[in-house]
Amino acid sequence: MQLDDMRIFVATVDAHNFTAAANRLSLSKQFVSRRVMALEETLGVQLLIRNTRKLAVTELGQEFYERARRILGEVEDAEQAMSLRRAGPRGLLRVSAPMSFGMMHLSPLVAIFLREHSDVRFDMELSDRTVDVVGEGFDMAIRIGALPDSTLIAQKLVDIRLVACCSPGYLRRRGTPATPRDLERHDCLLYGHGGAVSWEFMVDGVVKGVEVHGPLRANNGDLIRDAAVAGLGIVRLPDFIVADALRSGQLVPVLEAFMPGATSVYAVYPQHRQSSLTIRAFVAFLRDHLSKRLPV
Repeated sequence: MQLDDMRIFVATVDAHNFTAAANRLSLSKQFVSRRVMALEETLGVQLLIRNTRKLAVTELGQEFYERARRILGEVEDAEQAMSLRRAGPRGLLRVSAPMSFGMMHLSPLVAIFLREHSDVRFDMELSDRTVDVVGEGFDMAIRIGALPDSTLIAQKLVDIRLVACCSPGYLRRRGTPATPRDLERHDCLLYGHGGAVSWEFMVDGVVKGVEVHGPLRANNGDLIRDAAVAGLGIVRLPDFIVADALRSGQLVPVLEAFMPGATSVYAVYPQHRQSSLTIRAFVAFLRDHLSKRLPV
């Protein structure tokens, strides 16, 4: 088995068809198709299901794809470590990040990083879903808040504050909550996926959770903020999402005395990528620049 065939297969899965993969690799469609077929013959399994519209990956093909990405990443890391000519960051970095954070803070920083490191390429996915970093082939993900137990390596990038706030009109209609427990009688706008939502507050020196409910739940902070501006309820969001609305008076903070300390933004990546010079350089770059953009 040749590494080039493995690279061609991974590129084909990423691109979802032979034509796009061929364009990305500067090869002919016919050559790419032949090499994938040769790889299937070598392995003795079907990796792809071909039809007229797009390719589908078989179960064995998905398993091979995930292993191939890890192998190719390790090969790239070894090449970087062993070659003085490749001592700097280089190669493709596939990153997942939350939508609002990515648009407001990663977007300008990625542009700066690319200007400083011309041998690096990014494949960015901005989405508020929690991706499976290893299973979906990401090199790194940005996560905000407490991290679940995981085999991923986590590097803290910066601290941020959470703010509970709502519109002045909402307070005139419903009154101002005096304690976190009062939120049980208020409309709360929920950020995240399905299931019960508990907001944490500092009460008598102890962090306590308050289960909240409301008319709207979404996995995008901007949408939740805009609903709060429209007077639909109370939100609890990172300050970088609501800062402009707070400055303009469209939103006003509530329960400030009960807000816990700062939460953190992390870069997480698989253990087999911890030696990557590109990941290490990008994490250090983000930590340096975000600390200046987001002072707590």
